[in-house]
Amino acid sequence: MNDPFHNQASGLQSPAARLASVTPDDGADLAFPARAIAVGTEGFVHLVTVAGDAGRVFVVPGAPFPIRARRILATGTSAADIVVLA
Repeated sequence: MNDPFHNQASGLQSPAARLASVTPDDGADLAFPARAIAVGTEGFVHLVTVAGDAGRVFVVPGAPFPIRARRILATGTSAADIVVLA
């Protein structure tokens, strides 16, 4: 693929270059830190940030939630079809 931006540094305001579907897991970190999370079904996402803070955020479909997450927890998560973007 010819990517005209391959020499540009990617920042937190840049579009996501990676995404992955997530199965929430209380004991495992994501394969890569997220810059945002998106859901197919609205609800709470219980997560751990890259700084180590735990909390729940309410996310709705169609609006990626900008947060640097390293783990999506199963306990306390009610949203479904979760995708992380980085």
